[in-house]
Amino acid sequence: SSSSSSHLPHPAVWRATQAGLPPAAGLPCGHEALAAHLPGARWPYHCLIEFLVARPGCGELALLQPALQAAAGTAPIVLVAPPHPPLAQAWQASLPAGARVWWLTPQSAADALWATHQAVRSAGCAAVLAWLPQASRPGLRRLQLAAQETRTLLVVMRPAQMQAQGSPAALRLVLEPEAHTLAVRFHKVRGARPLEAVRVPVWQGLAPVAAPAVLPEVPAAPALAPSSTANRLFEG
Repeated sequence: SSSSSSHLPHPAVWRATQAGLPPAAGLPCGHEALAAHLPGARWPYHCLIEFLVARPGCGELALLQPALQAAAGTAPIVLVAPPHPPLAQAWQASLPAGARVWWLTPQSAADALWATHQAVRSAGCAAVLAWLPQASRPGLRRLQLAAQETRTLLVVMRPAQMQAQGSPAALRLVLEPEAHTLAVRFHKVRGARPLEAVRVPVWQGLAPVAAPAVLPEVPAAPALAPSSTANRLFEG
């Protein structure tokens, strides 16, 4: 009835009495062994995904490359506070024509968290990838709540030692490089038991390595980062 339906939660809202992640919707994983353990075999929207990395640039971006390829062209991909300047040529070679990548360099950890939150809330980004080693639990909670209302892929990179701390993220993966593979361990999957590590072959094409030259500063998305430098890494 109309009266009973008015009390139903928004489909993106998760309650403690519900099992699992929000309804499966997201971007293709592209790695068969890993996809088998993801909701709908996809990187999910409507939630915060947390990558706990042994070190920045260990393959976290390569792991997401199939998803970013699928998202590119629909809206900008936003990088917030990567530990090293991204290599524009590598991104341009790895994404289809029409892709847009913006790179935000906030002046502080608080600004990085704020810029990430604004980028997600704007609902105008295909994906937001943020390096937030100092993010607080309340800050991550705000990101989780913002993500529930959008179809933006939100992935936050934090140090592996943070796995000992609780997190509101619906999906937490620990990433450890092993030879020519990346060991991906499901530290937390909301509503499911943690799994053994899945080994995924990755490449370093999108690793946040030093750029060969200083990228020009442009007024890209000033509302996302009023105290940041906003660089248009490239626009196809």
